[in-house]
Amino acid sequence: MRPRHPLPQLWLMTDERMGESLWTALARLPRGSGVVFRHYGLAPAERRALFARVVKLARRRELLVVRAGAQRLGRAETGLHGQRGPGLRTFAAHSRREAVAAMRGGADLLFVSPVFATRSHPGARALGRVRLGLLIRGLAVPVIALGGMDATRAAGLKALGVYGWAAIDAWTRSAPAKAGAQSRGRFGQ
Repeated sequence: MRPRHPLPQLWLMTDERMGESLWTALARLPRGSGVVFRHYGLAPAERRALFARVVKLARRRELLVVRAGAQRLGRAETGLHGQRGPGLRTFAAHSRREAVAAMRGGADLLFVSPVFATRSHPGARALGRVRLGLLIRGLAVPVIALGGMDATRAAGLKALGVYGWAAIDAWTRSAPAKAGAQSRGRFGQ
């Protein structure tokens, strides 16, 4: 299913290590941004309750929310991350093979990572600009750069055809990330 509205170019990836800074990050996201709700490690009831709080805030702030993981959390999500289903379909890719498979599987948006070194995956080999460019070349799906990202690094990747960027730490640091003009762009741009 292709989205009816432009896809967000700015995204927050949530996880347990955020703690209470989750609320700071959600407040810093510009209107129209996206949220991939993960928090896999929480007990089912706790995860559902947190998801409901995030969705409530997201609706007020006009944020799009996609759910990661197989556990159903309610009907409030706009789509799914990492699996097929109704609504917006986003997938992660760490290699060209994964990117092509996601595209063939109907991905509406692709999160490619890790572009740079990141606390989320300590010691993982980062793609860097050159490998990122080779990985995404010719893909017919918008690409969101993930891993060590912030607005400055994202601006340096535009020439490669990167559609937008996602982060955890950039949205939770004491100085907010400078997101740029708008969160949403035209689909496929």
